[in-house]
Amino acid sequence: RHRGSFWRALSACFPLRWHGPMLLVCGSAYVALHDGDEQPLGFHLGLASLCQLLILALGLHKPSAVEISEMSERSKQNVAHGLAWSYYIGYLKIVLPRVKKSMEEFSRANPSVLTYRETWKLHILIPLNCDVYDDLEKADSNIQYLKDLTETTLARAGTKKRIYKHSLYTIRDEDNKVYRVQCGKSMEYATPLQSLHAMSQDECAAFSREDRLEQAKLFYRTLEEILKGSKECVGTYRLIAYEESGEVEPHFLSREILWHLRQQHREEYAVGEGNHPHAPSTVLNSTDLSLQISESDLPQPLRSDC
Repeated sequence: RHRGSFWRALSACFPLRWHGPMLLVCGSAYVALHDGDEQPLGFHLGLASLCQLLILALGLHKPSAVEISEMSERSKQNVAHGLAWSYYIGYLKIVLPRVKKSMEEFSRANPSVLTYRETWKLHILIPLNCDVYDDLEKADSNIQYLKDLTETTLARAGTKKRIYKHSLYTIRDEDNKVYRVQCGKSMEYATPLQSLHAMSQDECAAFSREDRLEQAKLFYRTLEEILKGSKECVGTYRLIAYEESGEVEPHFLSREILWHLRQQHREEYAVGEGNHPHAPSTVLNSTDLSLQISESDLPQPLRSDC
């Protein structure tokens, strides 16, 4: 949360520009008491009262940034919690249970396109910098649009025949081999991330880049917890959270997706053989990925009871 910086964490817990003078006054009082200055008791009581008045005057009795964040997480009041639940209730809970049926219908009509059943899932891209492309082909030239799956039409919130559809893309690796993967709606970027990005660009939202990064991480963790607890969505999705490096890598996204596709294939094979899936030491599995995208950066619970 604080990018591995001790001073960032310390400043979040104790703003030094306010607590510094307070520590100085309290330290002076402590030294005076131990020096045996033979001052009357009333003097020391007055000094203690002055310390309390300083605390009130400087606003030090207010909760720190860490305490506010903890309270928000406890009461589910973060922006990320609202976005994650809205995304799940308003979209994923509707489309995910229908994904495999759409894939089966498409596969019967196009038997040579969808070759690996273990990848018949909605692959949801979660860039932690909230940089969401509307056109995936512009994000990575190794990703090319193929076809759309069968549309799902439902009446929703007063709109009759609202259409939900997902797209298929071909993905080439660096050896020019082609993999085909079903991805929902623009390779299914998690669309709420666009809201986080827009908030960080709007002065009225008072939402900094640091706030955006923290909320994106919390959105990922919250969405993961929601989907893990959803019986309707079991085996219908895969979250692909990633953080791009500072260097420009034109095929970073396709490599990230291909890693997940190969990992799914290994997991399915291992389960079919009755073994536990195993990834080489240089490759992260999906659980490790959630911790090692940036081990110090991804959201960890602030509460000591977690």
